[in-house]
Amino acid sequence: MKVLVAVKRVVDYNVRIRVKADGSGVETADVKFSANPFDEIAVEEAVRLKEAGKATEVIAVSIGPAQAQDTLRAALGIGADRAILVRTDAEIQPLAVAKILKAVAERESPDLILLGKQAIDDDSSQVGPMLAALLNRPQGTFASKLTIEDGAAVVVREVDGGLETLSLPLPAVVTTDLRLNEPRFISLPNMMKAKKKPMETLTPADLGVDPSPRLTTLKVEEPAKRKAGIKVASVAELLDKLKTEAGVIR
Repeated sequence: MKVLVAVKRVVDYNVRIRVKADGSGVETADVKFSANPFDEIAVEEAVRLKEAGKATEVIAVSIGPAQAQDTLRAALGIGADRAILVRTDAEIQPLAVAKILKAVAERESPDLILLGKQAIDDDSSQVGPMLAALLNRPQGTFASKLTIEDGAAVVVREVDGGLETLSLPLPAVVTTDLRLNEPRFISLPNMMKAKKKPMETLTPADLGVDPSPRLTTLKVEEPAKRKAGIKVASVAELLDKLKTEAGVIR
């Protein structure tokens, strides 16, 4: 079984996001980047499937500038066998990402495609479902458990009412949630080995995809600061303030 894993390069989750002075976006100059945490979980799960004898090859793919090679090297350090970088400096929106991944999937013919349920930079949570629709493959989103049984991917996913279990005939698309696993620490020897693993570089044009944006960002601004809270001496005072000041009860 061949597994394709999508990995996005995003601003590191420890970095405090700052909005540009002109409101056109967020500051990315001199900012630390790393792999999207949900995608790291997807890579870890793919490698675990290989270690369990369920997968034979794990391919990591990323879309972005040349610096995304570092993100792919991290995926190779976790245990992916080879990597594909679809290089572009343009803004890539969810639909374009899904189209590029579809083209890569048609070249590689993977039995399973794994990717994070969302990216922490835009939080769109759209690529997985869009990709499944474009490929006309079954999908399981927000997976908290994944097993391969009798040619099917059995996905346990979290829903409002509890847990839902799906059986998806392969090939399929699965998006990963935080509780699926905890990515391993990448040791120095594995990072050195990752440098020797193959990495192919393509462009959207090579895949026949036009990544032109379909949406325009009008303005980006920081959320309004919340007012400081106050302490009350009793439940009666709390109820009074909720009624007279906040107006949330009558």
